[in-house]
Amino acid sequence: MYTDPAAARPVYITSHRAGWAWCSSARILASLRGSGVDTQRLTCSIMLPSVPALAGARTFFESVEQLPPGNRVELPADGTSPRYTTLWRPDPDPNHLPGQRLREALASAVLLRAAADPALSCDLSGGLDSTSIAVLVANALPTGSHLNAVTIHPEGNQSGADLHYARLTANAHPGRTAHHLLPMTAEHLPYTGITDVPATDEPMPSTLAQARVTGQLHWMRKELGTRTHLTGDGGDSVLFQPPIHLADLIRHRRWSRAASEAFGWSRLRHGAVLPLLRDAATAARTSRDEALVQLTREVGASGRNDHGHVRWFPLLPFPVWAEPSARRLLTNAATEATAIPDPLPGLDASVRTLVDEIREVARSAAADAELAALCGIDLHNPFLDAPVMDAVLRTPLDQRPPVHTYKPLLSLAMADLLPPAVAARTTKGSFDADHYAGMRANLPILLDLADGHLAELGLINPARLRRALREAAAGIPMPLATIEQALTAEAWLTAHYRDPAPAWTNEPVRSERD
Repeated sequence: MYTDPAAARPVYITSHRAGWAWCSSARILASLRGSGVDTQRLTCSIMLPSVPALAGARTFFESVEQLPPGNRVELPADGTSPRYTTLWRPDPDPNHLPGQRLREALASAVLLRAAADPALSCDLSGGLDSTSIAVLVANALPTGSHLNAVTIHPEGNQSGADLHYARLTANAHPGRTAHHLLPMTAEHLPYTGITDVPATDEPMPSTLAQARVTGQLHWMRKELGTRTHLTGDGGDSVLFQPPIHLADLIRHRRWSRAASEAFGWSRLRHGAVLPLLRDAATAARTSRDEALVQLTREVGASGRNDHGHVRWFPLLPFPVWAEPSARRLLTNAATEATAIPDPLPGLDASVRTLVDEIREVARSAAADAELAALCGIDLHNPFLDAPVMDAVLRTPLDQRPPVHTYKPLLSLAMADLLPPAVAARTTKGSFDADHYAGMRANLPILLDLADGHLAELGLINPARLRRALREAAAGIPMPLATIEQALTAEAWLTAHYRDPAPAWTNEPVRSERD
């Protein structure tokens, strides 16, 4: 079989009856094997979601593995080791026209969906990503058809910047866009009903926002008759340059550009430029394999926060509420990662980093698609299509955008369809106020979750996590990434143990169509 280079359509395997069983669902295979939750994989997703390399081929279930993306795979009938051949790697194309290729790839991705379901709907948040998808859909639909474009906004507030840009876009394509405004109320706040999520292959990225997401999906199905819905999710991962791009510039001796972009990045981050350049120079001398070995010594370090630094594998602060067993599992994962040969050797560090990040986002987005399917909607993220990823990652170094700029490649690719004000956007709306309001409103329930499955697994200290939750809800500044990941994991575990496992039978079953 052949696997998706972007991992948006992951395939999983497990050994079965002296052979192999494969499936697009890890949870279904886990039911076949009677596999439990993989605690090490779960720990990596909570404590270091920023380092996908720690997971390797592991899934959230023991004895179930993900097949490597972008490969030709042979599963021998006798159950011997699978044979993998890498078929896709994003080497730079010297004849590359990045803006043109991105436009063609996105247009093809959208046209495919529009041809299959002309009555589809699309997010129109006012940001560059969803707006680009929306205008491409609107122009791909046959004459007489229109796109149902949906913009969410706080109830009673229609003055936000995002809504302003969404209206500009809808007005720029009259007759092709039916613009629908969907007010969000207190019942849609973040953290509301997070344990109501369904059992999925892995924790859903939208878990903390499930009330809003589910509310929007049900509304679109009922009011618009939506069967297919498109989003701009994945655009950030595909289009932003990671900080380690500065190391590539130094390694390829683009000295003046490295200095210029370092100054731009430091101004954006309100930091000093010299430490940034020192980081970049060190990373330029360090291979991915060497960085993994170094990670085994550094993972789980208290007080470490590499956000915004130039690193192969930036670390998040190890939370005070994590138990020592979590640190040991992270170290085990890092040690295992050092023993796995890189399937894509020789790529620039920024490209190699983006491959990992895009695949992580694309694979995990399948869990959100499982939620949407339960609402009767087929959810699609065109930015996570393999041709779109390929169009961006094959860009030669000298044509890649600066690390401190805001998606210039997308603005260039979509210049003729986006209103000028939208194409010139360099910011995105913030939901921080709703985030903290939701945490405060749901704090009693969140505190109860601290004594849940993660505590039983010995990964967290409930008392310390409750203290951190109270402080976060009070607005005390602290890193929230690991807290959010822990709550997401707890909600997933709750759903997994609550919902019945998929049932298997060894007897032939007649199809309902027969």
